[in-house]
Amino acid sequence: MKRPIIEPFRIKVTEPIRVTTGVERQKILEVAHYNLFAVRAEDVIVDLLTDSGTGAMSAEQWAAMMRGDESYAGAKSFFRFEDAVHTLTGVPHVFPTHQGRAAERILCAVSDLTGKVVLSNGLFDTTRANVEAAGARGLDLGRADALTAHASFGGDVDLDAFDRAMREHAGNVALVVMTVTNNTVGGQAVSLENLTLVSQRCRAANVTFVLDACRFAENAYRIKQDEPGQAKKPLSQIAREMFDMCDVFTMSAKKDAIVNMGGILAVRDRALAEKIRVDLIRTEGFPSYGGLAGRDLEAIAQGLHEVLDEAYLEYRFAAARYLGQKLADAGLPVITPVAAHAVYVDAGAALPHLGAHDLPGQSLACAMYLAGGVRTCEIGELMFGADGPKRQLVRFALPRRVYTQSHVDWVGAVAEEVAAVKARLPAMRITTGADVRLRHFIAEMRPEAPFPFG
Repeated sequence: MKRPIIEPFRIKVTEPIRVTTGVERQKILEVAHYNLFAVRAEDVIVDLLTDSGTGAMSAEQWAAMMRGDESYAGAKSFFRFEDAVHTLTGVPHVFPTHQGRAAERILCAVSDLTGKVVLSNGLFDTTRANVEAAGARGLDLGRADALTAHASFGGDVDLDAFDRAMREHAGNVALVVMTVTNNTVGGQAVSLENLTLVSQRCRAANVTFVLDACRFAENAYRIKQDEPGQAKKPLSQIAREMFDMCDVFTMSAKKDAIVNMGGILAVRDRALAEKIRVDLIRTEGFPSYGGLAGRDLEAIAQGLHEVLDEAYLEYRFAAARYLGQKLADAGLPVITPVAAHAVYVDAGAALPHLGAHDLPGQSLACAMYLAGGVRTCEIGELMFGADGPKRQLVRFALPRRVYTQSHVDWVGAVAEEVAAVKARLPAMRITTGADVRLRHFIAEMRPEAPFPFG
């Protein structure tokens, strides 16, 4: 018998889960106006809304937090944090922020973006919102077949499209942002080769290359597993080579630093660093804490070390593949290869009776909650609007080191119930917040017909 891949940790602390009834969930969803972001966490059985800040910290991280130096300026915790980031990335000027979107906002505020374009393999929601708020236009240039080719590196930028955009917008490209992994297209990884070629083009054109590195470790693991010539390299070397490509990186530490709050902004250019320092002091705090407590900086420093443990990443990918297989067995079309941080279901293909304007992803997400208290996230027209990516997805995001196999089995069983009635799932209509940027967080909705549960 083949041995299973087990969780490479023991559980020390537990948190109770309240198991709601179908009748309760119907009322809860009505009160929340069918927006799962408005549902209270205590009313969720298995919460796969996001992997951002929802992970379980290790004993070593909790121990490190006890060392937290809460001095306003020059705290020891900052220098431990800074050293961890320097060791990992080699980028010299490092700034903590309270989370990743703060790092994005500051970068956009100190960059000349008005009337310019930002090229990307796929800007995610807050990145695009910050780019647009600064007066620029974001262009996604990912592979056209990213969600259909089932290729190892579906997150790559389309180099032909990238070259055309660089020529068309010559002199007007403010930034190039490469997101690893590429959350917009099912969490697909980006190859080291693709990063290298984009970086070379940016340096030749004197364009700032930004790495959105929130899931750098998961991307590095995929490179090691799937990219020719990379198998024998340690993950730390692959990660360093990824960071070597960029002029700037932003990072939500709530992902691959496995903490509940925090972000990082780091740059190579001293003059840009000074602009960032001024804006950081104005909006986040003194540069040695940047909106975080010293204990948070300690936890990030430890998490950046732990996340490159190969046993942990092997388990994380195995857990995601297991969830992906459960959803596929239930009859839902899954984007492959399965990412580590989440499994993506093609809601448009699952619910062909609904058009994109009917918000099939939100309908499927609501059905998962109503049927079994499983909270997920729509990534489609609700999130990005009619001008965004055309595929209508639902993301089943896996918090790090939180759920066990039996929780995933529960999700699979709920998915079977939903798949059995998927042809009867109703269209959704936005009643409030239709024209608001980042509307998926706050919009109110209603179904055009009752859901087939209860």
